[in-house]
Amino acid sequence: QARLKESGGGSVQPGGSLRLTCAASGFSLDYYAVAWFRQAPGKEREGVATISATEQYTNYPASVKGRFTISSDNAKNTVYLEMNDLKPEDTAVYYCAADWGDWCSNRPKQYDYWGQGTQVTVSS
Repeated sequence: QARLKESGGGSVQPGGSLRLTCAASGFSLDYYAVAWFRQAPGKEREGVATISATEQYTNYPASVKGRFTISSDNAKNTVYLEMNDLKPEDTAVYYCAADWGDWCSNRPKQYDYWGQGTQVTVSS
């Protein structure tokens, strides 16, 4: 059974850092595009980072570019989201998602597999 599981969320002060982990089981991420999304209360789900299956392409929205970095470790079947200089507006539940193919997309409907999410809270 294909599964994604996020970990690494928590509470940090503004300016702090967190690294989120998305571990896949039941399938190999070698052939899958992976993205990180976030959703704050009352807001739509927003894509914050995406990486293609070959790792050749990555994409970030302006709101996180230069602060967030997506990377993958195929040997561990895991994708990471390094988040630096966190701001209160980064507070949300963060989800990882995957779907077959070598492309990048910030559209949630492009992805069939989703994790349960991990909470990130940025507050002083």
